[in-house]
Amino acid sequence: MSEDRHFLGRSKKEVGAPVPPPKNVLPTDYGDFLKAVKTHITGERLKAVLTANTALILLYWDLGQLILAKQDAEQWGSKVIDRLSHDLKEAFPEMSGFSPRNLKYMRKFAQLWPEKPIVQQSAAQIPWGSTMLILDKIKTPEERAFYSFKTLENGWSRAVLRMQIQSELYERQGKLTNNFSVALPPEDSDLASQIFKDPYILDFLGTDHIHRESELERRLVTHIESFLLELGQGFAFVGRQVHLEVGGDDFYLDLLFYHLKLRCYVVIELKTGKFEPGHVSQLNMYLNLVDDLMKHPDDKPTIGLLLVKERNRLVAEYALAGYQKPIGIAEWERQLTQSLPKELESSLPSIEAIEQELEADLASEESQDQP
Repeated sequence: MSEDRHFLGRSKKEVGAPVPPPKNVLPTDYGDFLKAVKTHITGERLKAVLTANTALILLYWDLGQLILAKQDAEQWGSKVIDRLSHDLKEAFPEMSGFSPRNLKYMRKFAQLWPEKPIVQQSAAQIPWGSTMLILDKIKTPEERAFYSFKTLENGWSRAVLRMQIQSELYERQGKLTNNFSVALPPEDSDLASQIFKDPYILDFLGTDHIHRESELERRLVTHIESFLLELGQGFAFVGRQVHLEVGGDDFYLDLLFYHLKLRCYVVIELKTGKFEPGHVSQLNMYLNLVDDLMKHPDDKPTIGLLLVKERNRLVAEYALAGYQKPIGIAEWERQLTQSLPKELESSLPSIEAIEQELEADLASEESQDQP
């Protein structure tokens, strides 16, 4: 007993625990080497996780196809799925994901995504929980493909995917009033049309009335992360009230961004009222200034985005005619329900209801043995 006490009282160094060598005996480039090794290990681990996820999702699709085939041929009912769940859990106790609920999702997955090559390109690359959400919320093949590819492209979490679906991102893509087709080369015009949307949903601003552009600008900068999420992937915030001087006069850009994929500056001008044709002239001048004073020779032409509270689309189209700088005009809204008929507003869930639903979904998945 006394020997045990003596042993327990000894230091780790005394009992042979590894001791790191002094820093002064390490090579001078060891820090860079360690960083490179960590980066490599992290990358390989991530690839392993992604590969495992892909194999798992494809397995789910295959199982769904088998269940569909049996149900079509032999009119299997839900009780068979319950039994199948029990037998699979017994046969593969080390695996999760064979609950009756999950098997039904597999069947629905195979039914709504019938072509395996498409599954391999998109749905198999995103988490199963995100696929289940798409299966629950999206009704058309085109929308399912859109949200699965966007989830993969942007690395959306399930909560962000849910928010994008609730805000009807699919319907808002490509709706921007713009002159991109005449102001940009075809490949850049197509890309810009996909990146910008209309309207922009700024529900993070709160419910207080905003009467001045400076207040709208301040709130957007305060909630810059939420604003960047709504703008979409690739936008980097450069500054607010960016000062430019020309001919002894001072000009200030409301918000300036740089888009990493478009490789250009994006000037955003904010208006709390109705669109006026003169707004385009002002924004066009700002684009000229940025191109002359800030744009790098390798940058592409600066794009202007005018965000207004209300816009007549036909008037906006006429106002853009003749301008050679790429400009888009979109409305901003606090909530998507502002653009919906009154009789439909009550059918949409509140933010609190969405959060409660998400929590309930997560709790249900855990109880149903989800991966």
